Amino acid sequence: MPATPSPSPDAGLTIITTHVNADFDAMASMLAAQKLYPGAMVVFPGSQEKNLRNFFIQSMVYMYNLAEIKDIDLQQVKRLVLVDTRKAERIGVLAGVLHNPELEIHVYDHHPIKEGDITGVVDVHRVTGATATLMTEILRQRKMPLNAEEATIICLGIYEDTGAFTFSSTTAEDLRAAAYLVSQGANINVIANLIAREISPTQIGYLNDLIQAATRYMINGIEIVVSTVTYDHYLPDFAFLVHKMVKMEELNAIFAIAQMESKVYIVARSRTESVDVGEILTALGGGGHPSAAAATIRGQTLAQVEQALFRELHRQIVGMRQARHLMSSPPITADAAVTCVEANNLLTRYNINALLVTIQKQRRSELVGYITRQVIEKIIYHHLGDVPIGDYMSTEWVTVDPDADLSEVQEKIIGHKQRILPVMRGKEILGVISRTDLLTMLVQSQTRDKDAGDAFRRSASRRTRNITHFMQERLSTRVLDILRDMGRVAESLGYGAYVVGGFVRDLFLYRPNEDIDIVIEGDGIAFAKAYALEFGTRIHTHKAFGTAVVIYPDGFKIDVATARLEYYRSPAALPDVEMSSIKLDLFRRDFTINTLAIQLIPDKFGRLLDFFSAQKDIKDKAIRVLHNLSFVEDPTRVFRALRFEQRFGFTIGKLTAALIDNAVKMDFFKRLSGRRVFTEIRLILEEDNPVPAIVRMGDFDLLKVIHPTIVINKALIALLEEVRGVIAWHDLLFVETPCMRWTVYLMGLIHANDMATCHEICRRLELATRYEALFCQERAAADHCLQQMEHRLPASAGALYHRLHPFRAELILYMMAATRVKAVKKAISKYYTELRKIEPLIGGNELIALGLTPGPLFRQILDAILDAKLNGALATREDEIQFARRWAADAAATASQNTDDKQMS
Repeated sequence: MPATPSPSPDAGLTIITTHVNADFDAMASMLAAQKLYPGAMVVFPGSQEKNLRNFFIQSMVYMYNLAEIKDIDLQQVKRLVLVDTRKAERIGVLAGVLHNPELEIHVYDHHPIKEGDITGVVDVHRVTGATATLMTEILRQRKMPLNAEEATIICLGIYEDTGAFTFSSTTAEDLRAAAYLVSQGANINVIANLIAREISPTQIGYLNDLIQAATRYMINGIEIVVSTVTYDHYLPDFAFLVHKMVKMEELNAIFAIAQMESKVYIVARSRTESVDVGEILTALGGGGHPSAAAATIRGQTLAQVEQALFRELHRQIVGMRQARHLMSSPPITADAAVTCVEANNLLTRYNINALLVTIQKQRRSELVGYITRQVIEKIIYHHLGDVPIGDYMSTEWVTVDPDADLSEVQEKIIGHKQRILPVMRGKEILGVISRTDLLTMLVQSQTRDKDAGDAFRRSASRRTRNITHFMQERLSTRVLDILRDMGRVAESLGYGAYVVGGFVRDLFLYRPNEDIDIVIEGDGIAFAKAYALEFGTRIHTHKAFGTAVVIYPDGFKIDVATARLEYYRSPAALPDVEMSSIKLDLFRRDFTINTLAIQLIPDKFGRLLDFFSAQKDIKDKAIRVLHNLSFVEDPTRVFRALRFEQRFGFTIGKLTAALIDNAVKMDFFKRLSGRRVFTEIRLILEEDNPVPAIVRMGDFDLLKVIHPTIVINKALIALLEEVRGVIAWHDLLFVETPCMRWTVYLMGLIHANDMATCHEICRRLELATRYEALFCQERAAADHCLQQMEHRLPASAGALYHRLHPFRAELILYMMAATRVKAVKKAISKYYTELRKIEPLIGGNELIALGLTPGPLFRQILDAILDAKLNGALATREDEIQFARRWAADAAATASQNTDDKQMS
């Protein structure tokens, strides 16, 4: 081994650091570096793995000259020693010292060197199984003594990073280094206890999730396993479980993707030279070895990450990439704080289609992303021109070294769909390569994989299975026959046919749902007409949307749509529609759980399509959007997210929740028409139990969409729970009186508002006049009546009847919920269950039979009979006739007396 440079004499503060989430190899290497740099401070840039916290931090902390970042003046750092990494983005806030003008950098790393990596005046690099191997050789060369504990820790790093010498990345040098450390007293028993971890029952469950979610793909003749799981908490042993799965299943290459909290993690392992997982995940913002790599991706959904991964797999699993590139210089850049309107002006001024986005650091421009004309125009299209481009720039990009060849340039521009490719030396931006630059050279070059850009579509389409037997168990014979007939008619027209959305989702949730949506790959209206002609149904068509409703003689309806891709003229606008495939049609939908489709044409009947891991999210009980602009394009999806979350007992994913917060912050709801807001609010209020969804609306500050004065507090929640109890009580009565339950809940929501505010709310929601009267004048009258009853109850049943009789059922239920006086609630209940049904048993015919002449007297007698019955004085029909006879006689006597009095006077 060649001699390594000696560290220069200490000329200032020296710190030793490694990558965030430090593993055993990183910790071991820092301990070794501490021996090479006496007096240096060991600083962690971030958290350590769970097992490290248990072992090193608690048991071996005394061996490290540790310092907290917050206690170090980074401007005073004169020497930075990096071990087990050379990437600035992996050392956290310590990357700030890289701009110190007099900084001396020393690097010790075993990872393959990539473009843009940090280089040092002392730079020790060889491709070995562990960085601790390199450090051991340096210590051995310099004859630096090691005690048993030091030798054990350093040897532990080698064991872990080589998988106890089982990884294909293991080299002879790793074995020699371990042998030397054992000779220095390394305790193999301690190492074995830490490395050979027993798998816990909880981990077995997670491992089973990985195995069950695994899907095998053949990509250019090589089998790749992709497993996608979702957890709402961070799983520290994820890489360990992936390694276990590789061993158990004897896999050659696996990419395990996990949504944890608001981030997506990828852990990859490869046992074949044809799959360099380090190169593949480097393109996704991660990195590692050819046999082991990882990536952490923020701000993207699982569907977006999978799409990027599959494109990268199809592009890279084809052999070595070697070619040269062209460069335009100087590059045109824009600061991240520049608005989208200003950036658009730059694009127009220089006649270009993309901009590199930078920020100023230490009087130097640092690349932080890029943004394309297409994205900027769409943002301006949504009237967000004043938003900084930094909010919507692409933060995942690839670059090339100035010496890169054409093939690499071609793969990066075309494969990543990057309109501009930064040409960089370290952090310095030398120029850019545009698509136009590349096209000039492509005339003389052949594209190796022209379908790479569509890789996700082709690979994802294999996520299928036939569920015909499951459908037969869950669906009625009639529904099955209808679906088969629709598939047959579609095939006769040369179309594809699918049943999609909530119907399929509820099939897997074991929930009844006959709200059937059919998507046709072809002309949906033409299909509906052909089906109606054959089966004698009626149809209603909507040409603007390419949809139709099939109506059966018994009133049963099925919605038919043309497979379409929706785009929006502005946030919250109704969609415009274009033809597209079934996958693009599903991708436009609101949440992953609603993206399942079942094929209906005869030879593929019952074939389930799951492009976006909907089954996993159903299993994990998670509500997730498919793309980050979902709520920008249609804010009503926010209400649906809350409704589905509570209806199914699911949880909104952390990224989706963050996107909801952003939509509320940007107030996209103000552009929604009142009718659209009302539709979503009404659907929530019509749920079996809308209270949790209303509370969640309060959590996201969404109630202000109805009116700013409506806020969630204990009193409002208590009232809404009372409404729920009263409606449940009403339902158990099985009365024939119809009740619009949503109106009762809405009256509860606006209970504390005055008349003027209620009118504002009704106008905001664009309610019909009859509803405005109900929520304003009629509710105010009900509140006034309730106040009177709480002050003094009506003295008799008849008085109670006449007090409450003017109010419709919804107002009666609202009053029952709103009162805090048990006696009043009991009185209203008595009215609703007993008194309101009481009517006289006799009518006009019986009064005529008594010799009475029709006229106002009839109404007076019948009202008197009703009052007497309400107060329990009359029981039978004969009692009512006798009462009427007496009442008429008394009335006649009174009239005669009045006549006599007048004559006497």
